[in-house]
Amino acid sequence: MPKIVLLEKIHASAVAHLKQQGFTQIVEVPKALSGNELVDTLSGVDAVGLRSNTHLTADVLNHLPHLRTIGCFCIGTNQVDLGAAAALGIPVFNAPFSNTRSVAELVIAQAILLLRRIPEKNARSHRGLWDKSAKGAYEVRNKLLGIVGYGNIGAQVGILAESVGMRVCYYDPESKLPLGNARPMPTLESLLEQADAVTLHVPGGSGTVNLMNRERVQLMKPTAVLINAARGGVVDIDALNQALREGKLAGAALDVYPVEPKSENEEFVSPLRGLENVILTPHIGGSTEEAQDNIGREVADKLARFLKAGTTRSAVNFPEIPHIEKEVQSRILHVHRNEPGVIARMNADFAESGLNIVAQQLQTRGAIGYAITDVDGPISDALMKKLCKEPATIRCHLV
Repeated sequence: MPKIVLLEKIHASAVAHLKQQGFTQIVEVPKALSGNELVDTLSGVDAVGLRSNTHLTADVLNHLPHLRTIGCFCIGTNQVDLGAAAALGIPVFNAPFSNTRSVAELVIAQAILLLRRIPEKNARSHRGLWDKSAKGAYEVRNKLLGIVGYGNIGAQVGILAESVGMRVCYYDPESKLPLGNARPMPTLESLLEQADAVTLHVPGGSGTVNLMNRERVQLMKPTAVLINAARGGVVDIDALNQALREGKLAGAALDVYPVEPKSENEEFVSPLRGLENVILTPHIGGSTEEAQDNIGREVADKLARFLKAGTTRSAVNFPEIPHIEKEVQSRILHVHRNEPGVIARMNADFAESGLNIVAQQLQTRGAIGYAITDVDGPISDALMKKLCKEPATIRCHLV
């Protein structure tokens, strides 16, 4: 029976789903781990589930020869060295859609609060001040929301924005079909110059680091607000801080940061602390009961399907093979270097052992090939050893 470790307070729905699928060796660790503690905890483990604060580097993965699959119970996968995992034959799964609604709702709520100057009014009321001025406070109706990155979350934000009367435009380097009445903008700069509220929904990585730099922040209207619920490195915090303090931007809301505390006991540090026109939330875009329940079930299901049947559909770093029920005695999961002759040699080994291939699926991705083969008889230890010793084999498992 595969052993599974779930780190960082993953929702109970994950454990419930895994148990429903017949998995009994499940260990829950309520915090993020690192260093030797992480390696020791995952020693001999078949699958690990984590959120965003546990980092599986190439060095860590090389110390975990038994690890077969990784589940990121969140959208992002930056905490895992995806290339190293693929090279070791380890598929990585995530939940790209389960918290879409939760993030979108937070963005719309922040846009309304900022445009109405609610954070400032709230802070002043707590200090005993009675500020009823309407100056600088606007309805969102007919205001232009600019969405940077029109993927699943960005498109959902657009739909919700239109439902409260906003006009919507978006910029995405890839051609995307608009939903509702949203209209694409030819450049990011044109969006920034026109939008009353700008919300960021781009992936992390070197291509988006400081996407909102000093020059682009200064393109925004002084009455506009900026919202970032994407990745912390997307916004140049010093540039944003300067624009807010100089009155060149009306407000901002951030849910992600370049450097975030690793635990609840570590102080959150930001130059934006104390600014009344800024909403700072602790990376809670997907922190709703509904989203966490959905994420728990979605990723747990992907882990279970892989461990039971070899399914890799929606893996972020691996050749994708859809789910097919195992209806024969033996199923071989074979990960190998993508080079000529590997499947021919493997099939010849099956034939030499008197085994008939009932079904076989092969997919490749870059340097990695992945084959699922169903045969009509038992696999001997000798055959398994031969398959594993094939020069191109990365790893081989019997289901």
